[in-house]
Amino acid sequence: MSDILTSPRVARFGQSLGFRLISLGAEVPPRVVTNAELAHLGCDPEWILTRSGIRERRHADPGVATSDLAVAAAEAAFADHPDLRERVDLLVLGTFTPDTCIPSTACLVQERLGIMAPAMDVTAACAGFAYALVTAAQFLASASSDLALVIGADTNSRVVNPRDLKTWPLFGDGAGAVLLERVEAGPDGPGLLAWSLGSDGRGGDLLVCPMSGSRQPATEAGVAAGEQFMKMDGRAVFKWAIRLAEDNIRQVVTRSGVSLEAVDLFVLHQANLRIIEGIRGALDLPEDRFLVNLDRYGNTSSGSIPLALDEAWRANRIGPGSTVLVCGFGGGLAWGSAVWKL
Repeated sequence: MSDILTSPRVARFGQSLGFRLISLGAEVPPRVVTNAELAHLGCDPEWILTRSGIRERRHADPGVATSDLAVAAAEAAFADHPDLRERVDLLVLGTFTPDTCIPSTACLVQERLGIMAPAMDVTAACAGFAYALVTAAQFLASASSDLALVIGADTNSRVVNPRDLKTWPLFGDGAGAVLLERVEAGPDGPGLLAWSLGSDGRGGDLLVCPMSGSRQPATEAGVAAGEQFMKMDGRAVFKWAIRLAEDNIRQVVTRSGVSLEAVDLFVLHQANLRIIEGIRGALDLPEDRFLVNLDRYGNTSSGSIPLALDEAWRANRIGPGSTVLVCGFGGGLAWGSAVWKL
C-alpha cells in the first residue's frame, strides 16, 4: 500500500470536444433502507453516519437486476426527447455488477430500449461512469457517433456481504444515464475540455470479489465461505482515494485551461463524505461547489456520478454551458476525471 501512496501510476490525459449534453435520467429502487434498519445486523447507526455520512440507501427488490435500473434511467432521459431514441447509434454502460457474464448487460439494455446500435459494457468499478463517458466521447469527437447513450448502473446489494458490518452499510443500488449529441467542435464549444484515465493494478486486492470469474470458479465451499462477495480494505482505499483524487483533479483542471474557481460544480464519486470533504479541503473550495447526495443513496458505484449529475441538472445547479468537474475512483485500482463543458 505504501508504494501506491508514494508512487502512483501515471495517468493518461486527453481532450474530446464537439458534443453536448441533451438530457439526463436516473433511477433508484423504491425500497429505502435506513441506518436504523441495519441495527439488527449489528451495525451501529451513528457509527455509519459518523464514518461515512450515509443516512440511508436504496436496495433493489429480489428479481431486480442492473439492466432494470439502467433501462429505467435511460427511459427517464428519453422522457422529454422521445424522438431521439431511434437516433442513438452507440450505447456504453459502466457497471461491475452485470446481470450475467454472458451476454453483456449493455446488450440486454439495448434490446429492451429498442435501440439499433452497438452496445458495450465498461468495467472499472466505481470509476465505471468516468471510463464510459470518456469512451463515448472518443466516438463523438471522431464523428464515429452522432448520438450516444452513456449509462452508469450498479446493484451493489447483490455483491456486498450483509455479514461484513464495515462494508455492507456503505453501498446502495442506482443508475444514471446521459444522452450526448455530436456538434461542431470549437475552442469555446462543449465537450471534455480535458480528461484523465488511470489505473494501478498493484492495489487490485484492496477491493475484490474473489469468486466471480475464471480465476476462482464458483464452488459450494466458496459460497459457504462468502467468497462470492466483495472484500474491501476500506482504510487503505480511503487513504489512496483522497491523495489520488486531489492530485488528478488539479492535473486535469490545469490541462483544461480553466481554473478551479471557474468550475461551476464538482461532482465526485459518492463513496464517503469524509473522502469528499478531504478532497474539498485540500483544494480549499467552499461546500456549495460540491454536490453531495450519498447521505440518501450511499455508494452506488458506477451509478454515483450520473445520479448526482441528474439531481444537479433538475435542481438548476447546472445547465447548458456549465463547466462541471467529474471524478470517479475505486476498485482496480482505477480512476477517471474530466472537466466537462455541458
